[in-house]
Amino acid sequence: MELGNNRIVPVVVIEQAERAAALGEALVAGGIPVAEVTLRTAAGLDSIAEMAKNPDLIVGAGTVITADQVDRVVEVGARFIVSPGLNPRVVERALEHGIDVVPGAVTPSEIMTALELGLTTLKFFPANVYGGPSALKALGAPFGNVSFIPTGGVSTTNIAEYLALKNVVAVGGSWMVPANLINDGEFDTIRQLCTDAVAAIQGDN
Repeated sequence: MELGNNRIVPVVVIEQAERAAALGEALVAGGIPVAEVTLRTAAGLDSIAEMAKNPDLIVGAGTVITADQVDRVVEVGARFIVSPGLNPRVVERALEHGIDVVPGAVTPSEIMTALELGLTTLKFFPANVYGGPSALKALGAPFGNVSFIPTGGVSTTNIAEYLALKNVVAVGGSWMVPANLINDGEFDTIRQLCTDAVAAIQGDN
């Protein structure tokens, strides 16, 4: 996976593309040099393009729900794609581009469909709604070759529980990149939140 060794994936909702470069710098400085920039706002594409200029940052696109969106985010420099659900067209288009794609899958049927498409790393979203760590532990029995990135309801209070599971390769969340801090340009605070998140998974807190 393009995520490298990063076990935390910040899920970024950015409303002002001019904030993107400074946000990327804060993530790198805070020890989490990766970002899933969602397409939930009009600034999403421009923000990906801006953050992709940072050679120390791995930038991907989130909330990708159509094949056309895959084309657009790849064009502006996204290095991986995350989708809330499993759309075979999105997966196939990403694979055509030779880019990693992590679709959402929470049921055995969805997981089996993803496996048929050649994927073994999936997003588990929203994790808190679909059973959290206990559900992931149960899914590990029949799907021992599948890794998950749980997202939704993940925070410093439960991140260690998720990452302790053998089938969890990373977690996604927005607690270290809240939209209000991005909008207000509070990048020192974001950097500290990233540092705290890294410390939480290293047992330093």
